[in-house]
Amino acid sequence: MPDGSKHDPGAATLLRDVFGFDAFRPGQQDIVEAVTRGDNVLAIMPTGGGKSLCFQLPALLRDGVTVVISPLIALMRDQVRGLREAGVVAGALTSGNTPEETDAVWDQLSDGTLKLLYLAPERLANTGTQRMLSQAGISLIAVDEAHCVSQWGHDFRPDYLRIGELRRSLGVPLAAFTATADAETQEEIVQRLFEGEPPQRFLHGFDRPNLHLAFAPKDGPRAQILRFADARRGQSGIVYCGTRAKTESLAKALSDEKHLACHYHGGMEADDRRIVETRFQQEDGLIVVATVAFGMGVDKPDIRWVAHADLPKSIEAYYQEIGRAGRDGAPAETLTLYGADDIRLRRSQIDEGLAPPDRRAADHGRLNALLGLAEAQECRRKTLLGYFGEHEVTCGLCDLCDSPPAVFDGTEAVRKALSAALRTGESFGAGHLIDILTGNATDKVKARQHDALPTFGVGKDLNRLAWQGVFRQMMGHDLMRPDAERHGALVMTEAARPILRGEAQITLRRDSLNRAATDRRPAVRAMVSDEDAPLLSALKAKRRALAEAARVPAYVIFPDRTLIEMVEARPDSLDAMARISGVGAKKLERYGAAFLSVLTSGAEQDMHPTRRKLAGQGAGNLYDQLLEAQAGLARGADGTEKPLSCSAGLLAKVAQTRPGDDAALERLLGDRRMERFGTAFLDVLHGAD
Repeated sequence: MPDGSKHDPGAATLLRDVFGFDAFRPGQQDIVEAVTRGDNVLAIMPTGGGKSLCFQLPALLRDGVTVVISPLIALMRDQVRGLREAGVVAGALTSGNTPEETDAVWDQLSDGTLKLLYLAPERLANTGTQRMLSQAGISLIAVDEAHCVSQWGHDFRPDYLRIGELRRSLGVPLAAFTATADAETQEEIVQRLFEGEPPQRFLHGFDRPNLHLAFAPKDGPRAQILRFADARRGQSGIVYCGTRAKTESLAKALSDEKHLACHYHGGMEADDRRIVETRFQQEDGLIVVATVAFGMGVDKPDIRWVAHADLPKSIEAYYQEIGRAGRDGAPAETLTLYGADDIRLRRSQIDEGLAPPDRRAADHGRLNALLGLAEAQECRRKTLLGYFGEHEVTCGLCDLCDSPPAVFDGTEAVRKALSAALRTGESFGAGHLIDILTGNATDKVKARQHDALPTFGVGKDLNRLAWQGVFRQMMGHDLMRPDAERHGALVMTEAARPILRGEAQITLRRDSLNRAATDRRPAVRAMVSDEDAPLLSALKAKRRALAEAARVPAYVIFPDRTLIEMVEARPDSLDAMARISGVGAKKLERYGAAFLSVLTSGAEQDMHPTRRKLAGQGAGNLYDQLLEAQAGLARGADGTEKPLSCSAGLLAKVAQTRPGDDAALERLLGDRRMERFGTAFLDVLHGAD
């Protein structure tokens, strides 16, 4: 078994020839080496940071079969398709398999050719599966989305708890991967998957530098989402909604505006959900309006934007959901809408849940972190990554860096609001308190004699919209919380007391109080220049045609990032095409000529198929030089002899093996060809050394 050392040429060769990359992404190489060595590993990497390569590449370097535990069928089938396109023997045993697909996986297991076997965690409950794995030559277990083992996480999968037992029974190393795991979840993973034995931990940053982050207070949220989508027409996107009904109505609104859109939620029939999943994987430019049920199975790398029509439930959920965008590394955008109603809903969900008190307190803390991000007054990336313990942050890619918000000393306004709440027994919501502050003598105000309070009318300097912004920011700073036992009435928290007593001040954002400033739309980020856009569109059209013919998602052919690099580099030969990131040997052979014809305006390369297989390798250039030398000697040195030549396959063998002396070359060429071409060929071979 390879030792996985840094100088292992196998890893570099496989990285280039199978996966089409010249170098590892930051953090990948150390993880690949540890997994290849057989160390137990826990790796926390950002979504889109290349987690799958960190177990797929070691699987090819190690003897035996790597079993991959993955949470959703769509995700497994997706990775298997991508591996097969790259020439790797991989398979999945899922409930969605046809009998033929299942038989093929069993055959490959039996004949020893299978390298990666994907399984859903639920399959581990089957004793037949356990028996099969014990006999299948498993040498490594890889666990994707390892945070699913956390019983308090929103993605908890009970069957993930069986994985630790499987590791022990097979006696093989385990590598666990996730993009979202705070310290508490990491400890759960160690206890449940590694049974308390500390694995090697790799924490490689949470930053997704290609994602633009933006938040906006709700102000006609449907119109806000429609404007955001319209500015990105034709790009694949996801809109997350808090309710099933909203997914359906918003998808219809998008469709009415001529967008390609559909909805997805857990109340749909399984077949209907699968149709949406398949459409999203295979169609360019489709928008899926979904609840969080449309989650971990989304492995489409060219999602260009994610919008939240409602506030997510926690900062971890937010991070994971925006992480669906831009997994190919190309620019992607996010927009999250939020309002006071969202905050009240999320608080009440926590308070009315069945979790023990310490868990509820932790959940309020996670929501507070998200609200702090929503109401941030400086760089959102700095705020977000600070929550995950990263403080050396460079941004320039969020709405607050684009346009720093105006702020003001909100201490007096906050004290007035707190006073109004206290003088009314903390028994009312924001609407009634705003009526009191603005001097609006409604029937409800008069019936309770709240128009006689000292706070009645003290807030006339701000209009109703501005006060709504103040209350929302107060909830965002966790100065007030809705009390579920008082039907959502706002009550003061301990954090507010120093402000009320005049011992602390607070700064608020002014733009949140101004309707004209609530829709801080980020500029649409172009993937390529205007002049290159037609070429990118042509490459996408070629990709779509090839994908439809092969019945695979478009990005399985090439992701957007690879097409963008083609546009920027303009390769004019297959050898140059092979240097594009993401173009491995198998894909170059299969698709290179088709994309090259688009890039060179239809000019066909007259290249022998054998030579095409050498494209991108040093042997390709050697082949060309040998062919040129042969052409000059086809009729002998004086041009009068009987024509003689080497077959394309023989020339390729000479180029690949590079015989260094007469005897070695003669063994390949034979007497007659050695006499005709030997000296010239050796000159070429020695010149290449």
